Amino acid sequence: MTERPVKQVIVIRRDLKMRRGKEIAQGAHAAMAWLTRRMAFGDGRACVELSPVETGWLAGGHRKVTVAVTSEEQLMAVYEKARAAGLVAELITDSGRTEFHGVPTPTSVGIGPDYDDLIDPVTGDLDLY
Repeated sequence: MTERPVKQVIVIRRDLKMRRGKEIAQGAHAAMAWLTRRMAFGDGRACVELSPVETGWLAGGHRKVTVAVTSEEQLMAVYEKARAAGLVAELITDSGRTEFHGVPTPTSVGIGPDYDDLIDPVTGDLDLY
């Protein structure tokens, strides 16, 4: 039996012309959002329930792939397609305090971690970043 590969895909908008550090920060937010949104804090400690796929991914190499989109519409379409496919998908919207003139702006999406064969139909046609 062959083990099914697992990954997380980070989708970043390239049309915003963000500074490199801002792009990295937005991608990092997308990478962590799935986990932090599920954390429950009790008596000062964080507790979270993970699926076997997520546990394996965390115990393994944390494989990530970063892809690019060129518009807010394209980012939202990928986000909606991922959610419709039953994948964990986290939309990151920057507050606009340091860029975007104070306007909250969708910048990235984190998809997964999950099996490659479930994520690839959603993101497989996107260009690598």
